[in-house]
Amino acid sequence: MTYSAPHRAVIMARGLGTRMRKEAEGLHLDADQQAAAEAGVKAMISVGRPFLDHVLGELADAGYDEVCLVIGPEHQIIRDYYDGLDTTRVTISYAIQDEPLGTANAVYAAHEFAGEDRVLVINSDNHYPAEAVAQLAQAPGAATLGFDRYAMVEGSNIAADRIAAFALLQSDPEGNLREIIEKPSPEMAAFLGEDALLSMNCWLLTPAIVEACGTVGLSARGEYELVDAVRDAVAAGEPVTVVPVKAPVLDLSNRNDISGVAERLQGKDVVL
Repeated sequence: MTYSAPHRAVIMARGLGTRMRKEAEGLHLDADQQAAAEAGVKAMISVGRPFLDHVLGELADAGYDEVCLVIGPEHQIIRDYYDGLDTTRVTISYAIQDEPLGTANAVYAAHEFAGEDRVLVINSDNHYPAEAVAQLAQAPGAATLGFDRYAMVEGSNIAADRIAAFALLQSDPEGNLREIIEKPSPEMAAFLGEDALLSMNCWLLTPAIVEACGTVGLSARGEYELVDAVRDAVAAGEPVTVVPVKAPVLDLSNRNDISGVAERLQGKDVVL
């Protein structure tokens, strides 16, 4: 099947924000940051303006003009903010994930928005550079970005020891995804080598994978997980291209990440 250039994105913003809710000793947050952190709404943490604004701005730069935010029924703070915002480059809609049942369940909550074409799927607490995201459009079907470890260590706000625990991508000689190795052991990481590409959960999904998100079984953690849906689709014959990129990703998982992210985004123009 031939797909047109993707222009729709789904952003998963339903998480409970458990790590962000935890107090960090000796860390000062302003009132807005404190309120968003206590609510666990990482996307709305202010780094000059809400972090999610920066994420959306990069997507707009990469050619994505329709965005669906997957939120919980309690996330009125997100709806109130974006419903009151005048945008010229992106239209924003919402899908409700009633319970936090996992990332595949979140994607499937937006399956009507995704429609019959490819859709970008990312996390709300990661900031992906537009030039990296734009490379996914060159793939013929489903694709995921594979990030260079050295570029991540050099340019992101994430400590090297955290990066060492990130999922790794194995691809076949044609560049298609063979396996996703989550939480690789030191022995597995050494076997795959320092050039193994990192998964930062930036996916371009075909309708087949979105549908797999609705049929995937529960993981060992008791959730419906996107990586398992991707595995199911690959096993059923759906190729997923691994697109190598040398670019950093900013991560806003906990309160100690806020200052580093704010520093890297300081002075960056955002037009939505």
